[in-house]
Amino acid sequence: MPPEQVRRRVAATDWVGVAEELDAHGCALTSRLLSDAQCREIAGLYERTELFRTTVDMARHRFGSGTYRYFTHDLHPLVAALREALYPPLLAVARDWAERLGRPAPWPDDLDAWLAMCHGAGQERSAQILLRYEAGDWNALHRDVFGDMVFPLQVVVGLDAYGTDYTGGEFLLVEQRPRAQSRGTTTALARGHGLVFTTRDRPVRTKRGWSAGVVRHGVSTVRSGRRHALGLVFHDAS
Repeated sequence: MPPEQVRRRVAATDWVGVAEELDAHGCALTSRLLSDAQCREIAGLYERTELFRTTVDMARHRFGSGTYRYFTHDLHPLVAALREALYPPLLAVARDWAERLGRPAPWPDDLDAWLAMCHGAGQERSAQILLRYEAGDWNALHRDVFGDMVFPLQVVVGLDAYGTDYTGGEFLLVEQRPRAQSRGTTTALARGHGLVFTTRDRPVRTKRGWSAGVVRHGVSTVRSGRRHALGLVFHDAS
């Protein structure tokens, strides 16, 4: 898919609505970003080990069950185009959140400039992920923070058909709200659609103003079939 087509699909998302959903729930679905054929193409990359810098066995590290692979910096053109197109609308939300929380907003307009800042701080490894879950696999609640340089939003794209290719495997998001019980949200990822979610926390209004609500994410147990997902992270890893 040419970069211009990727940009058009990303632009077709109601980003005002996404920002409102992020404020309300900490996550929000995009419009369709990839066709079925493109989803199959990206899922099929999992077999091409030369495209990845490492494979993580989640059970070995007690992260859950299943495997995921980190791409090298030589990203597949479709993956690279998606990340580049998503950065500008997410940047607007990131800057708004930083203002509300009274935090610095170090992210420049250009994604490559931001990644250069990450590399200058010692975060030089690609953090783009291709995940595979078989029946019985799951992902423990966690946050994808790989160093001091953090972009506060990320995107996961469903690559298989929920309810047909697999059952279970819903995306989980749990928010630890200030001075309140934790709240959980589940989302079934439709094939080709993205889910925008907060990387580590988000602004929550309290009686004293804005506070940071700590958020973790994971995946519920896959009950049948096989589930692939593409994880787009907007900072690199140390």
